[in-house]
Amino acid sequence: MIKSDFHLHSNFSSDSTASMESMVQQAIQLNLSEICFTEHLDIDYPENAEGLDFLLDLPAYQSSLFSLKEKYKSNIKILCGIELGLTPTTYEKNKDFIQGESFDFIIGSTHIVHNMDPYEPEYFLEYPGKEGMKEYFLSILYNLDKFSDFDVYGHLDYVIRYCRDKNFTFRYLDYSDILDEILKKIIDLGKGIEANSAGYKHGLGRPNPHPDILKRYHELGGEILTIGSDAHKPSHMAYDFKELPALLTSLGFRYYTIFEKRKPKFIKL
Repeated sequence: MIKSDFHLHSNFSSDSTASMESMVQQAIQLNLSEICFTEHLDIDYPENAEGLDFLLDLPAYQSSLFSLKEKYKSNIKILCGIELGLTPTTYEKNKDFIQGESFDFIIGSTHIVHNMDPYEPEYFLEYPGKEGMKEYFLSILYNLDKFSDFDVYGHLDYVIRYCRDKNFTFRYLDYSDILDEILKKIIDLGKGIEANSAGYKHGLGRPNPHPDILKRYHELGGEILTIGSDAHKPSHMAYDFKELPALLTSLGFRYYTIFEKRKPKFIKL
């Protein structure tokens, strides 16, 4: 049973309206043993119709989290993380932002490719289907060559959540050269990836990334694997976690990972 959710957003992230305390209370109801908030920081996020900037008020975030950490210390462990959006213009800004801060866990993620979020329809109009996937994976590879101050790379095939081509089918072999290079680079850096259960919520019938990516990561020697729901409201916390132990063990995994003070701990599935 998975009792740790290591990818959570509250109203300190631009795309959530949920109070941090409501998320903590839900985690206790779900009998989770620890949770890690990983609020968004996507510096230089492009202008959008919703007016979301994905910046983070770090002092307010930390103050709220540490207050709740103390309030609920007898019920659950609450950890402080961040999800850094990586693009060519943000590497140094991200380094400056996290320098000297005592995060427990850092996710590096790609949300923006060629100044577009694949969430927006324009991305797949510009880069249809397979091409859109390739551009996304190439951007991850580029980011990995420039920035490594993270613990896991988030939702490696995030882009697939928003592909509107109903005829598109993901096949690892179509991108195996790029994906193998990505996974080897992550492993060589001593970093990990996550199994993000939001794929189930988005109707994919699987986590992000695709099981073929998870399997290949394990085949190449990858061991660090965190579990996160990517929840932006209480009802999505630990989303379909019940599906993950059987899937992950079938792919060869025997443990999942949690972090505290940027140090990994392995928990038996």
